[in-house]
Amino acid sequence: MRYSALRILKEGLTGNKGWKPVWREPQPKAAYDYIIVGGGGHGLATAYYLAKEYKQANIAVLEKGWIGGGNVGRNTTIVRSNYILPENNPFYEMSMKLWENLEQDFNYNAMMSQRGILNLFHSDSQRDAAARRGNAMILTDSDAELLDREGVRKLCPFLDFENERFPITGGLYHPRGGTARHDAVAWGFARGADMRGVDIIQNCEVTGFQIENGVCTGVETSKGNIKAKKVGVCVAGSSSRVMATAGMRLPIETHVLQAFVTEGLKPVIPGVVTFGAGHLYISQSDKGGLVFGGDIDKYNTYAQRGNLPVIEHVAEDIMAMMPMLGRARLLRSWGGVMDMSMDGSPFIDKTHIEGLYFNGGWCYGGFKATPASGICYAHLMAKDEPHPNAAAFRLDRFRHGNIIDEKGVGPQPNMH
Repeated sequence: MRYSALRILKEGLTGNKGWKPVWREPQPKAAYDYIIVGGGGHGLATAYYLAKEYKQANIAVLEKGWIGGGNVGRNTTIVRSNYILPENNPFYEMSMKLWENLEQDFNYNAMMSQRGILNLFHSDSQRDAAARRGNAMILTDSDAELLDREGVRKLCPFLDFENERFPITGGLYHPRGGTARHDAVAWGFARGADMRGVDIIQNCEVTGFQIENGVCTGVETSKGNIKAKKVGVCVAGSSSRVMATAGMRLPIETHVLQAFVTEGLKPVIPGVVTFGAGHLYISQSDKGGLVFGGDIDKYNTYAQRGNLPVIEHVAEDIMAMMPMLGRARLLRSWGGVMDMSMDGSPFIDKTHIEGLYFNGGWCYGGFKATPASGICYAHLMAKDEPHPNAAAFRLDRFRHGNIIDEKGVGPQPNMH
């Protein structure tokens, strides 16, 4: 069943009795050609593109909880392609192009809104860094505009330009960036995959792998053993725990990243704004709530909750950037469990175990990478060769010195 304005009109006139569930609730079969471990955005996108682009069949997605209950529903919804390194730029620009046609592609309203992203800078050195980043973006077909102080004022007159400690001297503007409704993205990919025959099995936790003579032949789950020709793992912050059951130790630490939303307010922030003197990103949802976040919590944890110091940190940054929000009331907060790699960049690669593939280490970049991650992972699993735009995201890059350190802080996941 395809959604359309005509279908909405018809259902409205007939009592809305013709709507069907967005996806089926199948029982797992004894065997599949492909099993995707993890029903978040990346897992669902992988299954969707395996079926749609690579014409593969007999696919299952195994999710330990419910669709939309993991990191895909616990982020700040930002979509962007403003990277600087040649290993990252083509990948994230590919993702942006997929985002721009995603709703038409899977026939679901993901509330994609390209309202623009503005990265503020406060010094000459930050301006130089923004100019380099903007030039790198333009060289890979992304878009960037370097704004001076007055250019920023025209775009966001409500910012505190007179802050003596952090004066705003300009900003790097990424007009095609924006936001998308996080859980709607998961539902859209789930619906699109289900329409193409993918079995989406919720409340099915993978507890181990069936490995015989160095070959992965299936998985052990809370609903019994399931055979598979190929198994792809993409479980975000649970990566280290899941891959440990296959005897693998990953170059990843797990941290929690908090996000927050205020009470609903009248429209005030036109796009996404990031603070250059601290780690803060803020936008306004369609409901009017201000959605914002900052740094990860610096301790290792698998808990989907945060602590008060990060709340204090983002509140201080908001007050330095937009003092007018001092009276806004915080409505709720949530935490996503982040798989922080040692260089801040992801992995999409085969493991040393034949038939077992890994996708993870996305740090802060997981949500905006969703469609490109899905299509590159599907390419790898279907053809057993890396997609050209993800060829650098190898598990062995630290052994060979080919790190992809976007922030240049070395092997410190808590700094990325």
